[in-house]
Amino acid sequence: MNQTDVAHLRRCIDLARTARADGNEPFGSILVGGDGAVLAELMNTCGSGDVTGHPELALAAWASLHITPTERETATLYTSCESCAMCAGGQVWAGIGRLVYALSGAQLGTLVPDGTPSLQLSSREVFDRSNVTITVEGPCDELAAEAFGVFDGYWPAP
Repeated sequence: MNQTDVAHLRRCIDLARTARADGNEPFGSILVGGDGAVLAELMNTCGSGDVTGHPELALAAWASLHITPTERETATLYTSCESCAMCAGGQVWAGIGRLVYALSGAQLGTLVPDGTPSLQLSSREVFDRSNVTITVEGPCDELAAEAFGVFDGYWPAP
């Protein structure tokens, strides 16, 4: 992970803060093309009532409609927290070649209260069971405190 990756992850964390301020779950993601250009950025929209309103899944859908398969292979999906199994599956179907995240699903799991629906399946496990090659980098230790901070007070302490 390089400093460009860290800068993109910081933007994802900023988007997560905005999502939370807007009444959504605090997650944010951006899609960056192989040439380094930011193609799209989204925040969680679960506050609308759509429990599948994760930004990674929406970006995979956007990519499948707006960029070629070859462009998707060289693109990177950056996200404030590791993609869940649903979103990782969307990344497989879209063929986005790289995932970089700030906080791991296991790290997030230390904050989530009992009874909250979850799938204990990492993005790496989803990708490993597919026939698509996706490079994964994360978590980002440099941004751990900042990434955890987005969740301060969001859920009651477990």
